[in-house]
Amino acid sequence: MDGPTILVGLAGVLATAAPIVVAAIGETFAERSGVINLSVNGSILLSAMGSFAVAVTTGSLVLGFITGAAIGAAVALIVAFGSITLRQSQVAIGFVLTLFCRDLSYFLGNPFMGEKGPRLAVHPIPGLEKIPILGTLLFEHDVMTYFSFALIVVAWWWIFRTRPGLTLRAVGERPAAAFARGAQVNALRYIYTILGGALVGLAGPMYSLSVKAGWKGTISGLDGLGWIVLAIVIFGAWNPVRVALGAYLFGLLQWLSVVLQPNIQGIPSQVLQVAPFPLMILTLLLVNIGNAEWVERVLASLPEQWRKRVARILRSLRVVQPRSLGVPFEPD
Repeated sequence: MDGPTILVGLAGVLATAAPIVVAAIGETFAERSGVINLSVNGSILLSAMGSFAVAVTTGSLVLGFITGAAIGAAVALIVAFGSITLRQSQVAIGFVLTLFCRDLSYFLGNPFMGEKGPRLAVHPIPGLEKIPILGTLLFEHDVMTYFSFALIVVAWWWIFRTRPGLTLRAVGERPAAAFARGAQVNALRYIYTILGGALVGLAGPMYSLSVKAGWKGTISGLDGLGWIVLAIVIFGAWNPVRVALGAYLFGLLQWLSVVLQPNIQGIPSQVLQVAPFPLMILTLLLVNIGNAEWVERVLASLPEQWRKRVARILRSLRVVQPRSLGVPFEPD
């Protein structure tokens, strides 16, 4: 494979990973506030179907994307109401919703199976597209891929460099202390959960109106991606930059499974197609292995020089979730 082909392939990785980046950053906002939205998988499927149906019916891509965001926000609102106001299990509500939304998308999407609809066009950025290497990688995409690039920067800046971001982190870590300082904890959790849901909802039309244009029901290949999004949020330690890197890693693994398939004749193609999923699970285990007690015992038995090196690597991989994630807050 020559250089230009590799560049085009890597550019494709950035484009196909863009919906996962957007959804994972949306979930990062929700979980930073202390709310786990397990409806992500169903939200992506339902918003992919709903946005495609609206785009086909109206001929408007804009309305399609607005529909996707609205569906994601509506599902997240149910999660927020059930877990924040009614104080029910976030896990149970999210899991039931993801199953409901998945089946609803297949049922309501039957009339649109296999139909052709509008698709986002690629818009190279004049001037920047001619930059060697970077032009092909970063500046020959559609508008939603550019949006995913910008979202990484904006989300990181908002969470780690602004006062509202500091409040967001406080709400997810120590809600009682944040409340004592005047933060409306539950109101902020509503806002960030709905915002995160809207971003998750955008991932649907990014598939059905761009990456995997169309709606093919159970063979759309979207079922399961929401669980990968949730895993990537943990892998990324609730940091938008690291979350994006996790999404790109998953996209790279998917691309490699396609590229390597002709060169590995002895392995069934189905094995290579599903390989990125267990590899992401393995990666998730690696970033959390440093928290295990048996690892500490093994480290203690190593020579001093090796112990320090291994401990340094494990510390760089270790992730710590927001302390109040999944814990309802009741003002005194």
